[in-house]
Amino acid sequence: MRHDTPSTTGMQRSLRQCLSNMAALLYRQGHVLETVTVAHRGLDRNALKALGDADRDWAPCQHILETSRAATWNDQQRFVLTGLGRELLFDMFGEGAADCA
Repeated sequence: MRHDTPSTTGMQRSLRQCLSNMAALLYRQGHVLETVTVAHRGLDRNALKALGDADRDWAPCQHILETSRAATWNDQQRFVLTGLGRELLFDMFGEGAADCA
């Protein structure tokens, strides 16, 4: 049985909130979840700037995603979710929400 500490629970709540906000913002900006869930895809710096311009909450969420290691930069220098980020996202929305063909 796993026992979450208050700080772990708070961090997961922040991560889940950021992932939820990210999913909604991606949709509003014409992206799909696969943009950040497929390791070789990701968001380039211009796309991230557009997200930040569209929503002032994006920059703090991006910071939380990166510092918690739920997101990282791939070899092409694009922002993608890590295994942790994908696991939380799929837990929240169902794995089918971001299936890759």
